[in-house]
Amino acid sequence: MPAPEALSQARVVLCSACLLGFGCRYDGADKRKSQVADALAGKEIVPICPEVAGGLPAPRPPADFVDGDGAAVLERGARLRSSLGDDVTEAFLHGARLALEAAQRYGASVAVLKEGSPSCGIHRVTVGGASVAGLGVAAAALRHAGLVLVSDEEL
Repeated sequence: MPAPEALSQARVVLCSACLLGFGCRYDGADKRKSQVADALAGKEIVPICPEVAGGLPAPRPPADFVDGDGAAVLERGARLRSSLGDDVTEAFLHGARLALEAAQRYGASVAVLKEGSPSCGIHRVTVGGASVAGLGVAAAALRHAGLVLVSDEEL
């Protein structure tokens, strides 16, 4: 089913918390979007920030992929490093697991996620400092589990 149709039919939707106004991004800010609120009107919303859920603070140093995207991280072929050089891969993996558990616990079949995020990017992420086609870690885990993913940029 195409993403817009799946979103319109979904009763419960997992959503990147930053899109709902939570200041959980790496810079401590939010990315509230009225288009997201409009698209989710009348639905049960499960907010999640996989990075904060995984144990990272807000604010925090930004993270970048090394040797692949989120799908490669799930396969243990890539890592994530903060701008300070710290390996933050395990925090991202833990957050992805918690996002998936939340979706399953509350019956979400669709996730609206923040594009470009190392956790939530659906179409693009940053690898080695360059924006490339790819999935964030949580997005890859959710897609693998069968959720329909919708980018905030598609709304």
